[in-house]
Amino acid sequence: MSIISKDISKAVALLNAEELVAIPTETVYGLAGNIFSERAIKLIFETKQRPLFNPLIVHIPSLDYLSKIVDDIPKKAQLLADAFWPGPITLVLKKKPVIPDLITAGKATVAVRIPNHPITLELLKQLDFPLAAPSANPFNRISPTTAKHVEDYFKNDIKMVLDGGACKSGIESTIIGFEDEEPIIYRLGSTPIEAIEKVVGKIELKNSSAKHDGNQKDSAPNAPGMLARHYSPRTKTILTDDLAKAISQNQDKNIGILSLNSEFENPAVKFQVKLSLNENLQEAASNLYDALHELDAANLDIIIAERFPNYDLGKSINDRLERATK
Repeated sequence: MSIISKDISKAVALLNAEELVAIPTETVYGLAGNIFSERAIKLIFETKQRPLFNPLIVHIPSLDYLSKIVDDIPKKAQLLADAFWPGPITLVLKKKPVIPDLITAGKATVAVRIPNHPITLELLKQLDFPLAAPSANPFNRISPTTAKHVEDYFKNDIKMVLDGGACKSGIESTIIGFEDEEPIIYRLGSTPIEAIEKVVGKIELKNSSAKHDGNQKDSAPNAPGMLARHYSPRTKTILTDDLAKAISQNQDKNIGILSLNSEFENPAVKFQVKLSLNENLQEAASNLYDALHELDAANLDIIIAERFPNYDLGKSINDRLERATK
């Protein structure tokens, strides 16, 4: 029996009962629970097999709600919230004591955003609490962009996937923290750096992907989604600037190709996915995870991914592919 449903009232009832519900957003599907329920939050970590040192993103229904959970909103944070919310930007801000340490991995800051999806916004308005909602996939696996992806992962572990169709943006939110009131990008995502800089000026990209070495204090990332290996297919995956060369070096394998719009005629290439025939980076980002799911299910020996143009959303796509191939 399918756990996929469009019934918002059922999702509300489950979340009120401290259960988990997978929810749609414009970026990817999230595995959601009540931020004030220790049971629900522990269930998120257990279900995903996510380490406790990796903080969660809190999803709120409106900008008015922000002051209930954060202590300080820097001027440039307010500018970004006004410009991009609801939307795929997450702000890391000083938290109020009401936010449990379990959500933030013991940090004094909380990651928060307003998702731009009508079904989830309606769901949030019907709840008396915000939702923690990391991507609805097992830790380090490919993020889900359809309800079916989630069901394939968790059909025996959760009671409901709230179906909101395919995710439009297709990769996670851009995460921005603040140091001395100045914004810093902790994770590239669905909102390009170029769009952010039009609002707040030049912004630094903090390349600080955390590595877990068994010491929680040393390993804890500044924000969710910063671990070096993430978003990974089970099939061995490599990233290259030269597809033809990489194909020739793997002639003895069954190869899958992930490219922007390149086509290869080669007996070793058994499967290929082109993310955008007209080289539209937004379309390519939207299709990325679905393509990786498809390639991972194709019984291949290796996936060879083409590096994308390093501007706009191409930077974010490359970030995801780099983490998938580590």
